[in-house]
Formats: sequence, C-alpha cells, structure tokens
Amino acid sequence: MKVEFLLPLCAPALIALAAWGAEGQTSPQASPASLQADFQAAMAAEDAGNLARAEAILTNLHKKHPGIFEVDESLGLLYAGQEKFSDALPLLSAAAKERPGSDVAHANLGAVLSHLSRDSKALKELARAVQLNPKSAALQQKLGELLLEAHQPERAAQAFTAALELAPGDRDLTLAQARALCDAGHIDRARAAVLSLNGAADSAAAQALLGEIEEKAGNFKQALDARLRASYLDPTEENVWQASAEFLHHWTFEAAVRAFDAAVAKYPQSVRLRLGLGAAYFGNAQYAQAAPVFAGLLKAEPGNAAYADLLGIACTALLQDEKPGCDVLIAYALAHPGDAKAATNAAISLLGGEATDEQKQLARTLLEKAAKADPRLAEAQFRIGLLKQTSADWAGSIPPLEAAIKAKPDYAQAHYRLALAYWRTGRKQEGQAEMELQKKLSHEQADELDKRLRQITIFHVQLPE
Repeated sequence: MKVEFLLPLCAPALIALAAWGAEGQTSPQASPASLQADFQAAMAAEDAGNLARAEAILTNLHKKHPGIFEVDESLGLLYAGQEKFSDALPLLSAAAKERPGSDVAHANLGAVLSHLSRDSKALKELARAVQLNPKSAALQQKLGELLLEAHQPERAAQAFTAALELAPGDRDLTLAQARALCDAGHIDRARAAVLSLNGAADSAAAQALLGEIEEKAGNFKQALDARLRASYLDPTEENVWQASAEFLHHWTFEAAVRAFDAAVAKYPQSVRLRLGLGAAYFGNAQYAQAAPVFAGLLKAEPGNAAYADLLGIACTALLQDEKPGCDVLIAYALAHPGDAKAATNAAISLLGGEATDEQKQLARTLLEKAAKADPRLAEAQFRIGLLKQTSADWAGSIPPLEAAIKAKPDYAQAHYRLALAYWRTGRKQEGQAEMELQKKLSHEQADELDKRLRQITIFHVQLPE
C-alpha cells in the first residue's frame, strides 16, 4: 500500500501568489496580475482535463519564476498524478523547503518518496506533517499506513488510534487499527477492535481480518468460520484462497480437496489455488490426482524448478504402473540435466511398479546425470546402488551406497542395502555392523511421505499473497 496524495492547491494558491507578488518578488518581465492569470489558467486547464496545457503553463512559470511554492507544488502534483514520480520529486522537495511549515507539502513529498520506495525518507516527511498538524485524522492515517508497510505495526497502531480519536467510528480506520494491532501481537485488542464495528458479521473485510486474528490466536475453528464467512460475503480469489488454505494449514485434507476443487473451478487461472489443490490431493493420499495438477503448472512454466520438485514428490509416491502427469517430470529432467533432484525423482518414478528394460535404461541415464550434477545427493547415489543390486552387481553397488551414507549418515535404507552388499561380497562383519545401524536408524526416522507432505504444505503456506 502506497501513501496517496492530498488535494492539490487551488483558490488559496491564488491568494498566496498575489501576496507573493505584493512583496515585490516578481521579475521585471511579469506583474503579480499576469502571474496570477497564468496560474489560474493552468488550474482551469487541469480541472478541464487538459493536462498537457496545464503542464506547459506551469513548466513555463517554473522556469521563468523559480522558487514559487504554489507553482512547484502544483507542477509536482501534476506529475505525481500521472505517476511520473521521479519528475515530481525535485519539485515537491523544493516546495517543502520553500514552505517548511506546510503539513500538506511534507505529506505530498512523503507520498512521492513512498512511491519511489524511499520508505525511511517518506516516513520522516509524513512524521513531520503530523507534527505540524497533529489534529489531522487524514495525516495520522497516512502515517499509519506507511508505518504498517515499513513493518512497524506498533507505531502504526498508535497512529491509527490517534486518527480514530479525531474521527471516531470510522470503519476503514478501525480495520486499519485492528490490522496493526494484530501484526504487533496485540491479539485481544485487535479482535475487540474488529468486533466493535457495527455490522462486522456482514463485512467481508472484517471477517477476513478476524480470521487472521483467530488463526494467530490458535483458534482454528473460529478462524475457519470467519474466513468461510468472508468468502461467502465476497467470493474474491483472495478470500476463497484464505478459506481453502485454512483447511490445508491444519491438515484437514478431505475438506481441503473439496474447498480447493470448488475454488479452482471458480478461478481456474489462479496458480496458488491450483497449488493448494495439488497439496490437498497429496495430503489426502490421492497421488494420482495430485501429480496431474503439478504437471499442469510445470507445463505452463516449463523451467520452474519448484513445480518440478512438487511434481517429483507426487510421482515418487505413486507405486502403480500408470503415473499420470509424470511424463512431464521426465521431459523436464532431460531438458535440465543440472537439476539433480528432478532427475532422481524422474528415475524413481520410472522404476516404480513393473519397469520395462527401456524404462530401467532411461532411469539409469537420469541417475548418472544426477550423480554428475550433484555427487553428494544421497538419494541419487542410493538409487544407483539399488539399480546395480537388481542386476546382481553387488560389488558395484557398494561405492554408490557408501557415497549415499557419507552424504546422509542417518539414511537407514542405504545402511540396509549396504549391509546386503557386504554380506554378498563376503564382508560379514561389516554387514552386521551396517544392519545394526539400520535397525537403530529406522526407529528414529519419520515417515518419508509425512516429511514430503510437510514440504508441500510449507511451500503452499509461504506463497506470496
């Protein structure tokens, strides 16, 4: 949220120009009356929507008579209104110096600085404006907005509270105050602020914020109820996403599938909703449904490594011969030989079920690419060793399995397979030691699918809003 501009100068500026001329500051070529007439013509042109004429007149006045606050402020605001913030900055900076006691000048300068992402300087100007005019609810509100954007919710809450004292009952200000209080960790006060609004139950904005507040308070049911209410009152993509994601965050996967399925039907182009649907399917153990969702995202963005990773997680969970969408992962892995993880996941997908000789050969090629791209990727080394063992190459399986354990010492399956290789090659004592390690580690390791589910869920939760 960027700070907006205050109203440009109009009638008071004409009076100021006349006073300026009366002080004898006009150039020899111009009289106060002509300056006032030109300025008035510029304002009339701007009011009529003829911005080019207004700009031409004001630019000419600025060149001929530098240092006039009204001209600099008006021309700066004209540029700002056209989003020419870099052009507006020097003019509004000059105006603030020419009239240091003007709260409007400092506020407008702060707004331009905010749009140019110079937040610390923008805050300084807005704070100065408030200092000059602390009784302005509009200035207090703008300061609060900028503080909130600058991740200073405590100070923002103070500014919004001050604004509310000047404009009690203002709906937008109350919600802004509640937002700041929530971000600052004052959950009870934030909740009370939202509930103090008349008709809060029928306000989508109030319910959406209440859902966030209850989520931070750890009240899952109340958070879900509020977010569902917000999505019912105003079914925007944002509100629908928040409500659907609430199920996913708390691993209520069957309900999450239903919610995201309906949401994607309503907003089929929403990437985060499609990601949520894929995650919900995966959490509900519907891997054959999850993989095509992630495959569709990867098809739309063929170079997206994150989507390839999510598709890989789904494809490696599929044990059946039919793996819908996993061909997209294989194509990605072949096209991106440097992505060792994708190549490994594609190989695992190929080897799952009853793999043909052709699939085994492709899997071997992919694993070799993965090991070359990242020799310390434990999973790739383990799968190379496992593939060698399926071909009865027990001695050949030892080096990659040892490499897998070196990269990941707690890899229980690798210890088990290495134990078998040692036994088959006559190294009984070493085999026994590896088997003992495997038994110990297998009790300590979490379920792999559970870990992958957390990975998918965390990725979804961290999506930008």
